[in-house]
Amino acid sequence: MPTPYDVPPSMLIERLTQYLKDNVDNVKPPSWAPFVKTGTHAQRPPENPDWWYVRCASLLRKVYVKGPIGLEHLRAEYGGRKDFGVKPEHTRKGSGAIIRNALKQLEESGLVKTLPGRGRVVTPEGRRLLDLLSTEIKREIEKENPELKKY
Repeated sequence: MPTPYDVPPSMLIERLTQYLKDNVDNVKPPSWAPFVKTGTHAQRPPENPDWWYVRCASLLRKVYVKGPIGLEHLRAEYGGRKDFGVKPEHTRKGSGAIIRNALKQLEESGLVKTLPGRGRVVTPEGRRLLDLLSTEIKREIEKENPELKKY
């Protein structure tokens, strides 16, 4: 059975974004989402109106691949380079409030759970969802390119 390791991340995140938006009621953007930057390194808020669902889908995949993982490691993953004009750039972490609230929503949905002292991991339901979507994507890729099919 294909897993998120076997499919392109961009395709999986796109499919998972649509699934979260349509089928999971607990995942919805907070009232402050249209106005907030994703970190101190960003100059403007995201242009995509559905960026909250994309971030939740990306977090779910990242917790699957790297879990158990804590908030600070996720902040580092979603950080970037801050532009200081003519001075050298420095790395900054991403927003902790965005990641924390998104993980809370994923926990309420039953897709992620917390291991005390270790971080967050994907629940069996979340693993099942990601594996199912990965299987669908893998079949579509193999249908388009039959030579990619493995024996």
